[in-house]
Amino acid sequence: MCAGSGGPSSPEGTASLLDRRHLLTAAAATAAALGGVSSFAAPAAADDDHGPRKRRVPRDQISIQLYTLRDQLAADFEGTIAALADIGYRRVEHAGFVGRTVQEFKSVTDANGIRVSSGHTQIPQPFNEAAWNASLQDALTLGSKYIVHPFFGINFGTGEIARDTATWKAFAVDLNRAGRMARAAGLRLGYHNHNWEFFTLTDNPRMTAYDVLIGHTDPRYVHFEMDLFWVTRGARDPVDLLHRLRSRVMQYHVKDMNQSGSFEDPGKGLIDFPRIFRSGHSVNEYIVERDDAGTPPRSPADALETARVGFDYLAGVRF
Repeated sequence: MCAGSGGPSSPEGTASLLDRRHLLTAAAATAAALGGVSSFAAPAAADDDHGPRKRRVPRDQISIQLYTLRDQLAADFEGTIAALADIGYRRVEHAGFVGRTVQEFKSVTDANGIRVSSGHTQIPQPFNEAAWNASLQDALTLGSKYIVHPFFGINFGTGEIARDTATWKAFAVDLNRAGRMARAAGLRLGYHNHNWEFFTLTDNPRMTAYDVLIGHTDPRYVHFEMDLFWVTRGARDPVDLLHRLRSRVMQYHVKDMNQSGSFEDPGKGLIDFPRIFRSGHSVNEYIVERDDAGTPPRSPADALETARVGFDYLAGVRF
């Protein structure tokens, strides 16, 4: 069900992997079925240094998903990476290599003191051990710690969502295989959610696809990169999921929601991030993202402003 891609390090492969405009169109259509904003999104209370043992996000754990800046990176890769470094970012999560080889990509991030600590890379469908091993080698070349499968279960052409148990169980088998190989290479494999994983399955209305993934993936080999916007848009409470998953959530996508249920810069919308952060004791990457940054009517300059607002919010929030 995942979009196809070319071989690892190929500009063609990374371009097809990252063109998620189709995904966003389908996601918006399916999200509309849920109606308004989830009750789990609430205006965040103002944070200060009062109160017992307030925590903060370590600056070296703040990252950004480069998909947020896709148009700006395409226009000026070197300048955009330098701008992120000027904001304060010391790690990023890639979404492909912007038409460069993995070595060329790394040379630019290295030159700006930025580590590519994580990356969105699809597990081959059907599973191919040689192709996946090549992706793992790219991650090792970058010096990454995490490699994350970005989405599953949507047909771009039709917008159809996989809602049968068998499809998700089969994918869980592939996640385990890929995660076992990643762990042997010194990497950690994660799965990044959208909202459709929280739709009930047609052949088992008591279950969701996310339930299947939790129950059929091995905690030794597969963790969850929790996208806080999409969890909320799926009418789930991130805190409840964190209590259920415990140490299996190692990364957040910190993405806010406006009153219409669409995207907002971190800290400017409805999601109560301090409440969530207090529950995620094992998380060690807080990754800024905004899916529509740079997409009309928003401009590439807006995407860089999202990066700035997100970093400043995470550096200043207390929980």
